[in-house]
Amino acid sequence: MASLSLQTLTRRFGNTFALDAVSAEIPSGSFLALLGPSGCGKTTLLRLIAGLDRPDSGALQIGGETVAAPGRFVGPEDRGLGMVFQSYALWPHMTVAGNVAFGLNRLGAADRAARVREALCKVGLEALAGRRPHELSGGQRQRVALARSLAARPRVLLLDEPLANLDAHLRQSMLTEFRRIHAETGATMVFVTHDQNEAMAVADLVGVMDRGRLEQIGPPQEIFERPASPMVARFVGRGHTLPVTVLEHAPGRCHVAIGAVRLWVAGVAPPGPGWLCLHPCDLVPAEAEGMAATVIETRFEDGYPLAHVGFDDLPESDPIALRLAPCPPRGGRLRLGLCGGWVLPRQGETIAGSLPVSAPMPARVSCHA
Repeated sequence: MASLSLQTLTRRFGNTFALDAVSAEIPSGSFLALLGPSGCGKTTLLRLIAGLDRPDSGALQIGGETVAAPGRFVGPEDRGLGMVFQSYALWPHMTVAGNVAFGLNRLGAADRAARVREALCKVGLEALAGRRPHELSGGQRQRVALARSLAARPRVLLLDEPLANLDAHLRQSMLTEFRRIHAETGATMVFVTHDQNEAMAVADLVGVMDRGRLEQIGPPQEIFERPASPMVARFVGRGHTLPVTVLEHAPGRCHVAIGAVRLWVAGVAPPGPGWLCLHPCDLVPAEAEGMAATVIETRFEDGYPLAHVGFDDLPESDPIALRLAPCPPRGGRLRLGLCGGWVLPRQGETIAGSLPVSAPMPARVSCHA
């Protein structure tokens, strides 16, 4: 296993910044998921770590060794990495065992055979060593690609959207496999995905990227409950941001005005314009107090009735989809209270000197606190 140190990594294609001064410290043995919309730079960053591309500026260290910096570049074959591609990249004419053994030519025949057996056992394919890729299912082919990387005993394992070609059932099965293998090997793993459910389920660190920048990196719960920017708040977990006025600030909490409603919410914004970051689970029906809302439309999804509601005092805000039982009809009126939420400053769009990964989570403050 090895740590990763990203130091103001920048990669340009013409006038476009694919990566814009990305910095992060990834502890040894971490399982990091890189998450973000298409074109955000996550695959470019993975390619720089792998040595398949070079940064225009900045430095990259693996296990304390500088592998990319001005005047220095270590090739991918000398970085001690394994990589699993979305397309599996298996040799069709080779058996499963032959594919896993590919790249182990420096070992003697006996050691190479032992490595192959060990890797196939880790992914549960030891009985299929003699088959060829066309005789395997998609999930089995993905396991062969994973076994091939594990056979080299990499310090860092890179996974480039490895589940994109699998159906929902197989994706869930492979997520379980990735977590098990991470626990068994202790290797540092970097997993690129556009699916936030995958990222939150499998990783102990999540990095959210947008337009070449690393917006935030931290444990999944931290990313969800205390986003460092409005982009993170909106992107993760069907989040929303509502414009509010911060009336006063106390340690870890803010007194905010949302239209005519005043309440205390967890947050870090000073007095002035702010964003209230919400997820659907942060809103609950309120009998008398709370924010007045109107049901704009209803639909049935994932076995539950959903009500899309808009806040009467915030007509410019996007509707929020809520699971309500009973579900009011279209045009129905209701009041909503808060059981969570997070307040950010509106100016600058991010928290200056954002909270470190190790910072304690503040208590979530309800509207009645």
